[in-house]
Amino acid sequence: MANSPTKPACFKAYDIRGKVPGELDQDLAYRVGLSMARFLDGKKFIVGRDCRLSSQGLCESLARGLTDAGADVMDIGVCGTEMVYYATFAHKMDGGVMVTASHNPMDHNGMKLVKEDAKPISGDSGLDEIGAQALECDLELTEKPGIITQVDILQEFVSYLLDKVDVSTLKPLKIVANGGNGCAGPVVAALAKHLPCEIIPVFDNPDGNFPNGIPNPLLPDNRSATIEAVREHGADLGLAWDGDFDRCFFFDETGDFIEGYYLVAFLAAASLREHPGSKIVHDPRLTWNTVDVVEKAGGIPIMNKTGHAFMKERMRAEDAVYGGEMSAHHYFRDFAYCDSGMLPWLLVISELSRSGQKLSEMVKEMQAAFPASGEINRRVASPQETIARVEKKYSSEAVAQDRTDGLSLDMGDWRFNLRMSNTEPVIRLNVESRADSPLMEEKTQEILALLDK
Repeated sequence: MANSPTKPACFKAYDIRGKVPGELDQDLAYRVGLSMARFLDGKKFIVGRDCRLSSQGLCESLARGLTDAGADVMDIGVCGTEMVYYATFAHKMDGGVMVTASHNPMDHNGMKLVKEDAKPISGDSGLDEIGAQALECDLELTEKPGIITQVDILQEFVSYLLDKVDVSTLKPLKIVANGGNGCAGPVVAALAKHLPCEIIPVFDNPDGNFPNGIPNPLLPDNRSATIEAVREHGADLGLAWDGDFDRCFFFDETGDFIEGYYLVAFLAAASLREHPGSKIVHDPRLTWNTVDVVEKAGGIPIMNKTGHAFMKERMRAEDAVYGGEMSAHHYFRDFAYCDSGMLPWLLVISELSRSGQKLSEMVKEMQAAFPASGEINRRVASPQETIARVEKKYSSEAVAQDRTDGLSLDMGDWRFNLRMSNTEPVIRLNVESRADSPLMEEKTQEILALLDK
């Protein structure tokens, strides 16, 4: 098994991700369970898994490691990542682990680890140490191993979600729901029984063979099935999720994809209506629209570094009611500051029902006021040198600079953010302007030409 001198190669900044079995196998999963229980000195843990073909074996080995360290395990089976978060804080567990590779390739898998109250365990908050211990831990078992209990929490979780919206105010909307053969389908079906809406399922059965491709609606090539279903059925909106459904993506009634950037402001405004004057945390990639909407709604916008661990930590510190990233991660104070792929669409249909407007109408002013490129990825030989080249060209004309996450330059009537990937030689570009779509497109192409040199 490939590993670094201090931790396995599959231990990343926020989670565990790697090829199976080359970087992550059942032996390592067992050791992770053993190490995690010992590191947290915990006695009660949640485990869950996505529908990937390798997930069951990894999850069983993980659970065995936890019990061999003396902890009891509640196994909630095939589920979404947020269900592990929910079970961890709702059942007052010492920690939880979701076995998932989300939208990664077929031959990958991984784990997301949390401690009490579903607080994330990332590299600098224990994940690196758990990884080091997993390599070195002695396999001497406790005298009294714990027990594993299989528990179905679906109905309990659905009841929790339904408590967050006033179902009596919802209109009979027609909704296309594309589960992508990941884990979202059964949860949406369970919710649908309690909603006045007509749910049109697409690829709703979990299938680890992913016969319709890896579920990742962030990729334009993966959106066609949702778009076609919205148009065919005359739906009011379309929804799509990634494999572990911690990200929810939206399509309006025409089938047009709505950039996650505009959903951040949409959900921020909805949160501020319920909690006036609250703080809203957002990422630095695209910011102008979010700041504009939040301030007009009487809230306090707070920019923070991208990444779920950073977002959750800042939200807790600020007691923010909502946090959003343009990558379709939406965080809620009422959900232990965790990200959810189910709460966003329930809140959106609540807003559509309240306003009587179509989704396209509710976002068109934002799209016109602050047109954005969406995130564009480029593979480059030297990300640092490339960013330095872009900075050299534009920095002297910038009215403001920010390095919260990568390089952000405010050029007055347009701005951009350029940041490196944590895991691959890729840089990510986002450009936006003030009510000038041709300028945004021109500057996007201008910067891309520099990246491609």
